[in-house]
Amino acid sequence: MYQVKVNEKYNFELEKNGDSLLIDKEIIEADLKQLNNTAYHIISNMQSYNAEVISFNPAEKTAEIKVNNNIYTVTAKDQFDILLDKLGLSNLNTAKVSEIKAPMPGMVLKVFVSEGMEIKKGDNLFVLEAMKMENIIKAPADVTVKTVKIKPGDKVEKGQILMLF
Repeated sequence: MYQVKVNEKYNFELEKNGDSLLIDKEIIEADLKQLNNTAYHIISNMQSYNAEVISFNPAEKTAEIKVNNNIYTVTAKDQFDILLDKLGLSNLNTAKVSEIKAPMPGMVLKVFVSEGMEIKKGDNLFVLEAMKMENIIKAPADVTVKTVKIKPGDKVEKGQILMLF
């Protein structure tokens, strides 16, 4: 079973039962012909539809689909996503980060980011030298840099706020 949302507005419940497709518990009779890797021709209720998958992200279960020259954004949740939502565990893997602090005392050798930059999780932020070792500090989440409070040559103390996101 899938819960599908179209254009962040319309909700449907899809279920495959053998060879049948149920949408909101109603069996859908359709003739589906795949034209190529991304294009389909569908006939349902005496109407013809040309559908094309513009983009598909299996990890996020999202897609953009063009049907008769109208583009629809589709998001889906399977039974596991629904269970995580019910248990309140669906957003545990999205980190909320507003600042980064110095993990140890040391000296800033290089800063890779500037204010206003959009950073992905794991991107290099700066190099901190501590006890003759260079440590590359990486972004803990996808963020936009709001303020950079350090520059190369700065000495920092453990726990000092170095960047705001």
